[in-house]
Formats: sequence, C-alpha cells, structure tokens
Amino acid sequence: MLKPILLVEDDTRDLELTLLALERSQLANDVVVLRDGAQALSYLRREDAYADRREGNPTVILLDLKLPKVNGLEVLQAVRADPGLRSIPVVMLTSSEQETDVVRSYELGVNAYVVKPVEFKQFVAAIADLGIFWAVLNEPPPGSLKVSRRYAHD
Repeated sequence: MLKPILLVEDDTRDLELTLLALERSQLANDVVVLRDGAQALSYLRREDAYADRREGNPTVILLDLKLPKVNGLEVLQAVRADPGLRSIPVVMLTSSEQETDVVRSYELGVNAYVVKPVEFKQFVAAIADLGIFWAVLNEPPPGSLKVSRRYAHD
C-alpha cells in the first residue's frame, strides 16, 4: 500500500493547481489535503479529528509557508522536534522568495525549498517533478513502507 502525500495549502487556486499537477504526473499515491498548520500537526500526531486515521507517516509533506493558525515554519519545527515524525521529507512549497524564509527553512531541516512558479505550465511541471521524486525515486528512511515498483523494461 502506498503512503499518501500530505499537502498543506490554504490558497484555493494553488491547491487546485497542485492537485491537477499531481494528477497529471499519474502517481498512485493518495493526496491528503489540509488547509492550515494546526490541522497538519493534528493529522501527523493522530490527534483530535485524526485520532482514528491509519498508522504511518506520509511519504512527503508539501508544506506552504504562509498558513493560518500555525505557519509552515512552525509546522516544520514541530515535525523535526518529534522523533516519530522527523524522518518525513518536507518540501516547503511557497511563493516566498525572501532569503530569510529560505534560510530559516533550511535551518529547521527542510529537505527542499521550492518557489511556486507563476506561469501555469511551469507550475504543473514543477509539482509533477516533486511528486515523482518524493513518491517514486526517493529512497525512504529505514522502517518506512517501501513499495516495489516494476518498470516497463523489467
């Protein structure tokens, strides 16, 4: 069973574009969509409304920087501080090109910082590439669910 991709995004337009791009990349992973940082932390910790969700961590967290309630940097900091969550790859997916945001994200342990392209085709291509890399190509940490994939040339 494939682990889901966790997408934390509050902007409706960016959310729709990201989901479209992930769909076009033909990944089989489910995408769990949450709209604020507090929901993301509850989901990851299996608390409150998410207490009954299936055990296991997502394959990757695609995290917006500017979120309501708990911002992306605070979510990242909480994930990296939790021994049960710290090995989850986190990609900051944001429109912010501010050097302070980039530096702080890497200081807190982000795996990648991607600025959302403004042009539609570039945005779709960037998200598709992210999905394929983290869900298919990346080797997860030991103990993670690894799904065997067969390729056309196998």
